[in-house]
Amino acid sequence: MFSAVDTIWVLLAAILVFFMQAGFAMVETGFTRAKNAGNIIMKNLLDFCLGSVVFWALGFGIMFGTDIGGLIGKPDFFVQGNYDSTFHTYTFLMFQTVFCATSATIVSGAMAERTKFASYCVYSVLISALIYPISGHWIWGNGWLAQLGFHDFAGSTAVHMVGGLAALVGACLLGPRIGKYDAEGKAQAIPGHSLTLGALGVFILWFAWFGFNGGSTVSATGDENLIAMGSIIFNTNLAAAVATCATMLITWLKYGKPDISMTLNGSLGGLVAITAGCDAVSASGAFWIGLISAFILVYGIEFVDQKLKVDDPVGAIGVHGLCGAAGTILTGVFALDGGLLYGGGTSGLLIQLLGVLATAAWTCVSMWVVFSVIKAVMGLRVSPEEEIAGLDIREHALSSSYADFMPLTTEAFRFLKAEKAEPAASAAPVVPSPDTEGGTGRPKMSKVEIYANPTKLEPLKEALNAIGISGLTVTSVSGCGAQKGKTEFYRGAKVEMTLLPKVRVETVVSKVPVGAVVEAAKSILYTGSVGDGKIFVYDVENVIRISTGEEGYDALQYDYDRAQQQNSAKKE
Repeated sequence: MFSAVDTIWVLLAAILVFFMQAGFAMVETGFTRAKNAGNIIMKNLLDFCLGSVVFWALGFGIMFGTDIGGLIGKPDFFVQGNYDSTFHTYTFLMFQTVFCATSATIVSGAMAERTKFASYCVYSVLISALIYPISGHWIWGNGWLAQLGFHDFAGSTAVHMVGGLAALVGACLLGPRIGKYDAEGKAQAIPGHSLTLGALGVFILWFAWFGFNGGSTVSATGDENLIAMGSIIFNTNLAAAVATCATMLITWLKYGKPDISMTLNGSLGGLVAITAGCDAVSASGAFWIGLISAFILVYGIEFVDQKLKVDDPVGAIGVHGLCGAAGTILTGVFALDGGLLYGGGTSGLLIQLLGVLATAAWTCVSMWVVFSVIKAVMGLRVSPEEEIAGLDIREHALSSSYADFMPLTTEAFRFLKAEKAEPAASAAPVVPSPDTEGGTGRPKMSKVEIYANPTKLEPLKEALNAIGISGLTVTSVSGCGAQKGKTEFYRGAKVEMTLLPKVRVETVVSKVPVGAVVEAAKSILYTGSVGDGKIFVYDVENVIRISTGEEGYDALQYDYDRAQQQNSAKKE
């Protein structure tokens, strides 16, 4: 009854599509900050695991069960029915499971760095059980769009646009990350911590996409399918390559240099766009779809980021939402059979447009309800303090995903300043006369070394600047005090000493008294809890300014005087 060739081909494709989870994990981790890397990995892992269970329990039946009015499939709990083709039901179930997980995991990147982990898990269950399967039934389960002739071969709309628009809704309800937009609403860059990981993720996704699109033939027998497989995989590769090159050139012209992260997004945008019509267009059609998707990608991401003020750390909305919709519509233009440019008239194009709009409306409305309920019941966003510290340590008790690499991060603390403190006002006043060495009257020079939580760096800098300190050395370090750091477990075993991320702030003072520096630092760092940090004070024998040859007190006075002038100018 079953074809061994078809079974092996579909299962191989399913394995490749499963590998896309690793690609998404690497892209999202690389394009976000190191302090959230573990949280990103956990969300991608649970997307697949939770999705696998609920899609088997409920989602598959809703998507592929007996059609009810063109709107929904008859629920088939735990897949008891027979969906055999030239391969067994479970082969088809596995293939569709990895597609469902792909749609769900797209949202993770757009909502990164500020979403509660528990709330995200609830979202993942609901999209896999209901949201994705219902629109999927319309398109692939003999629902009303399929009956109209809507064409989405491998899921530009069914998978990617659904995920991209769910990401848009989630990011809108969450709001932007702290520091993403300044007081005037201008977007600020928050670079990801590893373009290397991001690029690795893109290559993994590109590789796995050959199974995503090629495997959607769900057959490897017969000359027609053999020809289609080669054409599909070639078109997939060509569109992605063209989109990559075009994105590089667009950013080169716009920004003066080719933008790496946007070019990586361009590769994914081309892959998403060609997914709907990879079986229906010629190589030239794939070329134009890839080229058009590059423009949509670049300008779409800028529009979402700068005009709509929606904070999407990885560009998921542009890549999957916009390019998914565009690729589906362009299938109605470039399809060899029925496309606008090949004598098919406007009917095919209008059906494609209708399918995109209907699926978009369903996704946006249903996801708005889902996220709004989650927000009301259990909260959607972590606290500002948790966001600044990083979700790894606050959501998973993980001090760092990189045990001996603690990159220094600079946060925008305007929000917290307005809510909690005014560092400059609480700082100790400047005493103009310097400390002296005993009874000699000579100015005394001291080195002050402050160890503090990285989240306190910005207000500490402001407080020190307010009392006239402008020369600082800041280093990212790790360490712990007598308490040996916060109790941490690795694979169930207690870590005897946990080195926590710290910043070391060093300055040498003379005209500004040491006492003023200490009091300013204490006013910012003190919370009354273990881990506030420490301050060390050392005598300094001499200071030499290399540029002028000045030594001692004179070498430090310039920095102090300049800082005072700057503070006076700000007040005026």
